[in-house]
Amino acid sequence: MCTILAHLIQVRRTTAVKGSPGVPVTPAGSMGNNGPVTRPASTRAARLDQVCAAAVEVARAGITEVDADDVGDHLQVVAEGERLVTHYFECRLAGYRGWRWAVTVTRVARSRTVTICETVLLPGPDALLAPGWLPWQERLKPGDLGPGDLLPTSPEDERLVPGYLLSDDPAVEETAWELGLGRARVLSREGRADAAQRWYDGDHGPTAAISTAAPAAARCGTCGFYLPLAGALRQAFGACGNFYAPDDGRVVSADHGCGAHSETLIEAAETAVEDLPTVYDDSAVESMSVSRAPGSVEAAEPAEPYGHP
Repeated sequence: MCTILAHLIQVRRTTAVKGSPGVPVTPAGSMGNNGPVTRPASTRAARLDQVCAAAVEVARAGITEVDADDVGDHLQVVAEGERLVTHYFECRLAGYRGWRWAVTVTRVARSRTVTICETVLLPGPDALLAPGWLPWQERLKPGDLGPGDLLPTSPEDERLVPGYLLSDDPAVEETAWELGLGRARVLSREGRADAAQRWYDGDHGPTAAISTAAPAAARCGTCGFYLPLAGALRQAFGACGNFYAPDDGRVVSADHGCGAHSETLIEAAETAVEDLPTVYDDSAVESMSVSRAPGSVEAAEPAEPYGHP
């Protein structure tokens, strides 16, 4: 017990901080001694040095790569750091519209002599630049493949998986697998998701112009010409089999629609028939006398059989 009390007294014993009488502190290494707290670095923007900012002509004189006529007006000055600023001048070189000369200057502390650090030609916000470089795989767009063209697929294409993994889709997996049959590669889960999103956002999805203009009830999922796809995609996509529909033979989403829906009916409006007076009365018999035409048979002559002479 005495040993434990002595240990507790040793831990709780404090010493005075030098220069701060009466302020207790815990011994070094004990709990609660976190050490001095460092001040975080300042995040304030760099202050513009007035001496460097006023050295416009010094910065202009540093552009020695071209003639003086190719350096235009002074555009702006930007603070890059402590006693470090960059002057921007208009570039008047042919073919460099929107480009700017950038001259960075600085000075040492307590000195008013400005020194040039670097000079460079940089594009401005409205500069005419070449498009960024893209690998040929990313340059291809849908519809670029023409007759006779070959488009090789990368072995690392994430849209495809080996055929022995099937499609990773339980709805289309075969109950039996015969060795040597089947495709070398099939769509992966990422490939199916990418295709489904592309179809849904395209011209055969619910946001297409022909779909938004169709009646709300004229959706492909309820159309008799709708042929659902196999597998998990059948829940959202199918093929259109209507000869008169603009999407005939194409994959459409179940909530796509058009005016050629199988249940589209146009009810003829009932129009009243105007009751007009009868022009001809064919219910009565009217007798009329007809005179004999000239040149007919005389009544005094004997009659011939059947009325022929």
